[in-house]
Amino acid sequence: MVEGEELQERSDHNRLRLQDLPPWRGMIMDRNGQVLVANRPSYDLVVVMEDVTDIPLLARRLGKLLHLEAKNVQAQLEAARTSGLAQVRVKGDLSWDEMALVETFQPEMPGALIQVQPKREYRQKGRACHVLGYLGEITESQMKSGRFPNYKMGDALGKCGIEAAWEKYLRGQRGYRRIEVDAYGRELGQLDRQFPTPGGNVVLTLDSRLQQEAEDCLAGKAGAIVALDPRSGKILAMASSPTYSPEAFERGLTSYEWQTLSKRKDHPLENRVIKGQYPPGSTFKIVMATAALEEKVVTPSTTFDCTGTMPFGQHEFHCWRKGGHGTVNLHRALVESCDIYFYQVGRRLGIDRIAKWSKLFGLGSPTGLHLDREMPGLVGSPAWKLARFHKPWHEGDTLSVAIGQGYNLATPLQMAQVVEAIANGGRIYEPRLVEKVDSPAGEVIFQPAPVLKSQMHISPGTLDQVRKGLSGVVNEERGTGRGAQIPGLEVAGKTGTAQIVTLEKEKRERDRRGKTSYHYENHAWFVAFAPVEDPEIAVAVLVEHGGGGGAVAAPLARRIIAAYFPDKMKQETAEKDQGNEAADTSAEPSARE
Repeated sequence: MVEGEELQERSDHNRLRLQDLPPWRGMIMDRNGQVLVANRPSYDLVVVMEDVTDIPLLARRLGKLLHLEAKNVQAQLEAARTSGLAQVRVKGDLSWDEMALVETFQPEMPGALIQVQPKREYRQKGRACHVLGYLGEITESQMKSGRFPNYKMGDALGKCGIEAAWEKYLRGQRGYRRIEVDAYGRELGQLDRQFPTPGGNVVLTLDSRLQQEAEDCLAGKAGAIVALDPRSGKILAMASSPTYSPEAFERGLTSYEWQTLSKRKDHPLENRVIKGQYPPGSTFKIVMATAALEEKVVTPSTTFDCTGTMPFGQHEFHCWRKGGHGTVNLHRALVESCDIYFYQVGRRLGIDRIAKWSKLFGLGSPTGLHLDREMPGLVGSPAWKLARFHKPWHEGDTLSVAIGQGYNLATPLQMAQVVEAIANGGRIYEPRLVEKVDSPAGEVIFQPAPVLKSQMHISPGTLDQVRKGLSGVVNEERGTGRGAQIPGLEVAGKTGTAQIVTLEKEKRERDRRGKTSYHYENHAWFVAFAPVEDPEIAVAVLVEHGGGGGAVAAPLARRIIAAYFPDKMKQETAEKDQGNEAADTSAEPSARE
């Protein structure tokens, strides 16, 4: 009787099959409900290993039907049997013709069957790829880590971006079908079923229209643009260029394709908004001006003479304007971006107070954005230089840092936070990309609240002086950021032109080649907020090797802000149509700023 029960159990095992039903991942949408990522069915050819009687024969038949290398299929099946896998996917996304062939010849291929699997569908043709991320097959090491207890080999999970950071909400819960099969593994009937639970839908803070404008701005360039709401830290647009195609990862990259993509010199997989670390150039003068006023090393009326050069030791430090700016106070120093003024401010502040205020503005550490791994940037200090280079700090290092050069690095998102703090009265919010997570039925599962990381104690007088200076950068006749002007809307901002090589090296290159090579060109920066009186948007633009910040980056920021305030642009267009002269927004007093 005991032997009969054992045989009955074996018989049941042979005719019953538990078929896995993976869950459909949640959708990803923008703040207005526009679907960015959804799902579609994929018809995959899988092989149930316990039904396979002759691996070489099955490999030859599948190879012939599906135009695959039989030896590769055989190796895949043998590896699956050796590792004890219950089933293996041989080919995904079968065409209708391929499905018809498999169904027709299935009796001659025991173990081979077609399963429907959910597949990611990126609907915006690569838009926001660095934000959305992509999926990849779970690795053996991830399975062994214990962090993915309900996953199986062959499952897809987020590898980067929102797909990875919000995996636990997007994933859903798997289900199953218990079916009866014949000796060839063909389904005879279903005994019971547990439906899978779809994942939650992630609603982003991004505005698709603004995101598209940011990506259009960077077309053909290497760089980054980020726009956020200074009232909450919500990210409205985040673009990094060059881009990549998430669809290629969903299709499955060959080893050669992956190597080619990952080793490209322009780094398309890198999200420059959070991973690109650049000298902030003259955008750092926002920090310097605030620190100088708060530490009372200058007043708004303090002046310095700018002749174009400042002797210091055995060296000369230069202003971007060769002839100098003459007698300059704080307001004019911001508006015209006078380097000599800020060299003098740097000497009065000293590196310790510069480092202190840099950190208060959030520089030198990740912003806390829940997306991939952020780079921290760099706030230089004597202790850091001694530990890093085993050399003492020199006052010349302080002068370089004072104008955003030298031992001074920031990401575009960090610089957006710097201008955000000036816009909103000294508050630094943790930036965020997710508005909420909804269940498939539309109920809110999770809704993060704004997180105030810090409140800087900046006096109203200091904020007023810095804001007026930044407004003058855009709106005054000699402002370096006039390319960001929008009639009818007061925009405040700061240009920056970050040197990559020394002026002497750049000059030698021009003398030798007759021009400056691309990799020697300066990075172009512009940070801004608008409107000045009640800011709704803060923007940071970085164009790698773009040249002057005012000439290159400021007009891009203008496009982003204009796209956020479409009514203002309609009004401007109407005025132009009536024959009114528009302000000259292309004026650029310097190729360097």
